Amino acid sequence: MTDAECLELLRWASLHLQLRYEGFRRVRGQVCKRVGRRMKALGVVGLPAYLERLEADPAERAVLDALCRVTISRFYRDQGVFEALRESLLPRILEDVRSRGESVFRVWSAGCASGEEPYTVAVLFRLGLWPRFPEFRLELVATDADASLLERARRGCYRRATLRELPSGWVDQAFTSEGEELCLRPEYREGLDFRCQDLREGMPEGPFHLVLCRNVAFTYFARPVQREVLARLLERLVPGGVLAIGAHESLPEDAQGLVRAAGALPLFHPSGPGL
Repeated sequence: MTDAECLELLRWASLHLQLRYEGFRRVRGQVCKRVGRRMKALGVVGLPAYLERLEADPAERAVLDALCRVTISRFYRDQGVFEALRESLLPRILEDVRSRGESVFRVWSAGCASGEEPYTVAVLFRLGLWPRFPEFRLELVATDADASLLERARRGCYRRATLRELPSGWVDQAFTSEGEELCLRPEYREGLDFRCQDLREGMPEGPFHLVLCRNVAFTYFARPVQREVLARLLERLVPGGVLAIGAHESLPEDAQGLVRAAGALPLFHPSGPGL
């Protein structure tokens, strides 16, 4: 598939699958290689023939939608975000929750891919927050539309390279070595619930103190879909909770109901009264 054909395919996908064409700028080669392999497996020759099939076959459109999902994930990705959560934002939330006699910290990782993000939160909670809040327990829902990625997440084993950004000492405390991989110890899996769910079709009920929706909705979804998703995310955040988006993402231009929580970092509070 030529680059011009790749661009034509992504324009078609943007129009028919409610995706954001600009979001594929850095990954279009990867997506179109996947589609090229799919066309070969189907015996479809040439992009026009594949577009014709897409027009006629809703099931193939669902396949293309899955092929357009690009996951680039590692532990503690965007360190500044997790440092701000650990050092100030989450202690403030937990203090407030504690003052009301509660002891459950509720988190949702939306678009969790193979689990690096939710496990990052679990490790951060146990090693960075639990010493100060030992009565608390974590309830973390992690969702993704890709069932195969969720199977990898449930396994909880990773190459060392994906862990290199975790704070010094955390890897040895939270992981055990199994061959060429490092696997989460059982206590760092407690409270995690992995679910196969597409953000555009359904969401866990909540409410949550922290929602991480990074490098999915606000990168790849069309703006009208982004607005719908954002409104539903905010419905699931407790007052004073935190929404985290990707470091290179931006919210829809007309987004309302949010204020920045940590300077220029992509962390937001719902506007209005606190917890």
